[in-house]
Amino acid sequence: MKHLPKHLRPRYRYLAVELASTPDASLSRRSFQRELWYAAGNLLGDPGSADADCTVVRFEFSDGAGEAIVRARHGHADAARAALACVASVDGHDLGVVVRGISGTIRACEEKYLGRPRQPSAQRTVAFEGGEVPAVERNGVLDVRVDDRYVGATNTDFE
Repeated sequence: MKHLPKHLRPRYRYLAVELASTPDASLSRRSFQRELWYAAGNLLGDPGSADADCTVVRFEFSDGAGEAIVRARHGHADAARAALACVASVDGHDLGVVVRGISGTIRACEEKYLGRPRQPSAQRTVAFEGGEVPAVERNGVLDVRVDDRYVGATNTDFE
């Protein structure tokens, strides 16, 4: 079977997405894709979700931070962006989703928006609620371990 000519092929836009969660969260591409499809279906309905065709093309997540590239049909990037904004948790872990930018190719998307190195996380012990508790520091933000959950704080909360 022959390939379609370039003018008949579907056109896509690629959204560079930054993901942030608690340090103990472990997310997979499949679970993120499922939540994205569910959010798109609820927000846009079945026809709108099918038109947007939100598909996770690249996915990387470790130590509570990650990035992904989401493919959307040309002309439906705003709908895909809105569906991404509706994703609040994956597998019971709260998730922060930020769209860094939109590009016409995967390569340009990676080079423009996903090329910068991430700051590593560091373990610290901080004074919190009258005691010493473990915390994980990333990008000036602390995730303090309280009982079985993490509480977000900044360095200025402890000075």
